[in-house]
Amino acid sequence: MTVHHPQTPQFFLTSPSPCPYLQGRAERKVFTHLLGERAPALLDLLSQGGFRRSQNIAYRPACERCRACVSVRILVDEFAPTKSMKRVRSRNRDLVARMSAPNPTSEQYSLFRRYIDHRHAKGGMAEMSVLDYAMMVEDSQVDTRLIEYRRRGPDSRFSAASDGELVAVALSDVMADGMSMVYSFFDPFEDDRSLGTQMILDHVEQTKKLGLSYLYLGYWVEGSKKMDYKIRFQPQEHLTPKGWERYEG
Repeated sequence: MTVHHPQTPQFFLTSPSPCPYLQGRAERKVFTHLLGERAPALLDLLSQGGFRRSQNIAYRPACERCRACVSVRILVDEFAPTKSMKRVRSRNRDLVARMSAPNPTSEQYSLFRRYIDHRHAKGGMAEMSVLDYAMMVEDSQVDTRLIEYRRRGPDSRFSAASDGELVAVALSDVMADGMSMVYSFFDPFEDDRSLGTQMILDHVEQTKKLGLSYLYLGYWVEGSKKMDYKIRFQPQEHLTPKGWERYEG
């Protein structure tokens, strides 16, 4: 008989489901629960092995005949923005980023709904209610931060209340060696701003300020247009069968 220590994580495997990135393929995930005081240390360890967090679950792909999902992390101390990234930063000089505890608001949910309805209306998050959204933000037993990006008000230096409209939100974890972008969304009608790129650039700076080495971006899938943007942030490391290896494509 197998006896499990009460604090030993148990891993489970999902049933096959359609792959959201590569047409005609199926995906499976292996997952475990992040619970109790050991959750932060467990997430640190699992992140080294390519796991991601969603609420109190850590998961990673476990597809039988496919290894297309590659874990990616940016080397923040060596990162230098490209000319196009510098232009994105310049276009967003009027934004103020404020990091706080993960507290959901109706304003965030309105922006989230606008983003999902415009960009991912047929995706798995399309049916999320305001309660589902609140659970996504709050349900964490690790060090999770919420970063709001607002238009700069005339007196932003002196009062957060002077900041204007909310245009983007990121939910991110702080781990022992870096930050991990768990989920982000933005105003889909602000295309000229390239807000997805702006949030990653800001997270590189936030990670540096915390004295950490890596910004974890999740999975890059070669051949998936949804994931092409991740490869632009270099230098970066990819998780291979030999461990984390430097990639400069």
